Amino acid sequence: MLTKAEEKILRSIKVPSENDPNKPEFPPYNPKFPATPTYKIHVPGFKNVWLKDDSINRYSGTHKDRLAWEVVVLYRNFLLAKKIGQQKGLLPRFSIISSGSAAIAIGRMLKEYGLPALKVLVDKNLDPKIYDAIKKSHCEIFKTDLSKKPLNAHEILALTRNKNGFDLTSNEGVTLEIGNYDWMSYEILNNSPDYCFIPFGTGILFSKVLEVNKIEVERRKHDPRFHGNVNILRNCNFMGATTKNPKSKADKLYAHYLPFLRIDEE
Repeated sequence: MLTKAEEKILRSIKVPSENDPNKPEFPPYNPKFPATPTYKIHVPGFKNVWLKDDSINRYSGTHKDRLAWEVVVLYRNFLLAKKIGQQKGLLPRFSIISSGSAAIAIGRMLKEYGLPALKVLVDKNLDPKIYDAIKKSHCEIFKTDLSKKPLNAHEILALTRNKNGFDLTSNEGVTLEIGNYDWMSYEILNNSPDYCFIPFGTGILFSKVLEVNKIEVERRKHDPRFHGNVNILRNCNFMGATTKNPKSKADKLYAHYLPFLRIDEE
């Protein structure tokens, strides 16, 4: 059984469809497809360069808002299970390693839906301004030296004092479908690019775009969200941008270790 507060939260989390472009689910406050614009920019030496702009997203000004929505949907699934007696107890707490954007996006969206605060593990040398921004975003923060070694889910939960919770960093022990990177992938691929440059932080977005592209160039009956040019996409060059320089201006692309060891190895 749900409390009155939980019933209210459940009713507020609406998922119109899984893949109907006429019934999108993101952004939750004004669903539309594509959710964010793509527009032409000037790059010296090139004539036809376009930018996918997720900076308009309300909570963090990044594509991490899409991840945040998936966490809210995860709570919805938990509440639905609790309503029919498959789950019991209080709503779980989630932990994550973050350098800013993911924690801010998730924390702010959780607060808007009246959900528990996010537990965030940050590096001990994190910029104080970013630390304060995370702290003000419905997050409980814990510091550690992230350069020592890669951390598994159990270690992350221990360091964030979240014994009975779930770790979002590694996705171990929690079913988190990155559905809105799914939607974002279609938003990107529908432009039928010859070259696609994607930031590679954890690698989730990069791998999702490649996964969706592979599916659509091979299938005969396409997803209703897809209207790209298969012949162009079959030959598209996908390039992931990352850095091993801790002082890089692309600071969100640097990490001591990737949170998914299998991706780190690959």
